[in-house]
Amino acid sequence: MSDIRHINNVANFEDVISYCTGYGAQYNPSLAAIQLANMNTLKANADASIASETTTRNALANAVNARQDAFKPIKSLITRIVNAVKASGATKLTYENALAIQRKAQGKRAKPIKKTTTTETTLGPPEEEVHISVSQQGYDSMVEHLGTLIDLLGTIPTYVPNEPDLTLGSLNGVLAGLKLANTNAINATTAESNAVISRNFLLYADITGLVDVAGEVKAYVKSVFGATSPQYKQISKIKFKKFK
Repeated sequence: MSDIRHINNVANFEDVISYCTGYGAQYNPSLAAIQLANMNTLKANADASIASETTTRNALANAVNARQDAFKPIKSLITRIVNAVKASGATKLTYENALAIQRKAQGKRAKPIKKTTTTETTLGPPEEEVHISVSQQGYDSMVEHLGTLIDLLGTIPTYVPNEPDLTLGSLNGVLAGLKLANTNAINATTAESNAVISRNFLLYADITGLVDVAGEVKAYVKSVFGATSPQYKQISKIKFKKFK
């Protein structure tokens, strides 16, 4: 469900429309934005935008979960592949290349960083050592690592595992599935972001947004019926708030 704050703004706008409709012929503004027909259209568009944001948010959650499920076993799969390479009779250099890919996928260094001890001097505190992270475990990187490993397998004539899930055909299928899951999550993120932009424009744009239009309605009713009128008291108490 979309944020309740946005839903409340639209629900309150419906209350304003209802009161204005009840004023009958006395509610006759010249400003097009606060004429009843246009207000009803704005309300309908706002409802649709909130529904769209809710739909795309749910789709995003599903796509993200699906991607997590797809990528979860990949590190262990890469470890199995590397062990299969070693057991296939591949050359030492080829096996080391496979290990290098595995280390990247696991976020490990070939050699651990040596710890250095620096004593503080009168010149100031010891300088902090900065090391560039070797972790490349993002989704795009994992796709790249598996793809590179599969390419390497294709160069090993002796890599003919009996395990069905370690064959080149099966691994290429896994790789395609990862790419699809990642693309689906990326596209779902874009769709949800665009839905939020559309909703916020309809509700909170200066002048044309639902909240500002409600303010114009209040001003008009105040001018027609007076600041102490029961009509103005009806709608003046209806609260609207802009949200970033």
